[in-house]
Amino acid sequence: MKKAELKEFLDVKVIEYNNPKFIESDPILIPHRFQLKEDIEISGFLTATIAWGNRKMIINNANKMMELLDNSPYDFIINHNPSELKSLENFVHRTFNGNDFAYFIQALQHIYKNHGGLEAVFSQHIEHNSTQNAIHNLKKVFFELDHLPRTQKHISDPLKGSAAKRINMFLRWMARKDNAGVDFGIWETIAPSTLSCPLDVHSGNVARKLGLLTRKQNDAKALAELDHNLRELDPKDPVKYDFALFGLGVFEKF
Repeated sequence: MKKAELKEFLDVKVIEYNNPKFIESDPILIPHRFQLKEDIEISGFLTATIAWGNRKMIINNANKMMELLDNSPYDFIINHNPSELKSLENFVHRTFNGNDFAYFIQALQHIYKNHGGLEAVFSQHIEHNSTQNAIHNLKKVFFELDHLPRTQKHISDPLKGSAAKRINMFLRWMARKDNAGVDFGIWETIAPSTLSCPLDVHSGNVARKLGLLTRKQNDAKALAELDHNLRELDPKDPVKYDFALFGLGVFEKF
């Protein structure tokens, strides 16, 4: 398929899947419950953190997270006292447990009280038309407090070879301007052109079949290759093609 034909094909698929119907069965449903900027970004961050496995289970457990935070995540994070963290100890999603959840609440409080919030932490370290160094920095800031070593595995580091699928998905939600009403685009300090595609098994397999990706592993090097090719198709909004790759892989078994 020539580049022009590929772009035309994928643009049609973006329109097909980048619409409000997509929200109903996707983890982005959770932050769409909120209006306050901080509630949207915190609920989105926590939901993205547990976004691996069965999508129905992800949504159910993310809803449980919000209930445990009194359905006011920002207020809970800013104003909770240590005893209230005990209510989180029975939470579990796969390998993410109550201890991890409690630390995430403390770390987010630290970020909002001492670092200006999630957007500020990410936006300070955008480099070379890429958000990957910003993700690396977020992980450093996030684990400035005392924590269990096991909790670190729940935030990926692209500079250590990870494709960081979940955080790249979260950044798409926050920074991509979306006229279709799916992504929020509430972070003005991060340009959509710098975003990376959330690379997973589905999007990776489809990308290989379409000639957008040659590397076999879904790692940071594969992400760099995919980003390069998607930016050639649309330099301003390359990550919109996540909808096409995901839809083709999950819904059409392409």
